[in-house]
Amino acid sequence: MKGALFEMLLGVLMVCMMTSDSSWAGQVVTDELRVWAKEAVGQEKNLDTVTQSNTLAVLYFHNKTGWSKLDLIQKGLSLMLITDLSKIKEIQLVERVKMQALVEELGLSVSGLVSLDKAPRVGRLLGAKLLVGGNIVRSKDNLFQLKSDLLNVPTESLLGNPLVEGKLLAELFRMEKDLLFKIIELLRIKLTPKLKIELERPLTTSIEAVLYLFKGIEDADQENYDEATKSFSDALKQDPGLTTAIMGIREIYKTKEGGFKPATGQWRIPRSPKEALKNSCGKPNKPCAAERNKILKSLPRGF
Repeated sequence: MKGALFEMLLGVLMVCMMTSDSSWAGQVVTDELRVWAKEAVGQEKNLDTVTQSNTLAVLYFHNKTGWSKLDLIQKGLSLMLITDLSKIKEIQLVERVKMQALVEELGLSVSGLVSLDKAPRVGRLLGAKLLVGGNIVRSKDNLFQLKSDLLNVPTESLLGNPLVEGKLLAELFRMEKDLLFKIIELLRIKLTPKLKIELERPLTTSIEAVLYLFKGIEDADQENYDEATKSFSDALKQDPGLTTAIMGIREIYKTKEGGFKPATGQWRIPRSPKEALKNSCGKPNKPCAAERNKILKSLPRGF
């Protein structure tokens, strides 16, 4: 009885996390999205290019530093920007997985990178009026720059070139936030004080956790689901509160209605809810237990 009750509580916990943040739109490309991409490319000539003025897509950034360790940031930086921009009601954001499905169908590259000359076409296929993308480049004195472009798709004109500078990987979180607010300024969106504070919060404070998360995203895009779940699990060991990694795992293990085949390892369909929670927290610790208890107390009566 206790086991069944705990399983129900854990299920409600996961549903709450799925609905609490718009970044839960998806981290894993589904067969349905690949079908959509194939149809979109096949019907490109007859495509209705009329888009809403606030529709925006974030492309992957190009690592032009020559430092392969930064390759993970190409998609990772886009993921961070998408997660933040999705909180702004004035923006209708294109899901990362939708863009990933499209670049796969177009066969642009294994990494999914889109060159500037192909960006307008990708934007039209995505139904986006605005595109954000850019490069990661070396600067002077061991500094790096995130050089971005904000493109108006219908006119194929640049609306701005926001740029931020700092040390990578040490200042990644600060640099992403600086770039975010410069993009928002170019979009002429006024933020409420409350939303500004929310946007200033980083996805995580652990650089190790975020790199494991980025690797999980890359592995999932390559359909290496065993490796992806391991990377997501490693991210959660570094930061048990990194719910993006939790949802990535759950998306991979969605086996019903044509979902993915379960991978192997400790994040395979859990043998028990307690074990799943223990795995996500690592060794028992007060912060993790406190967070779990807080969620359990907030559940309605009867659970």
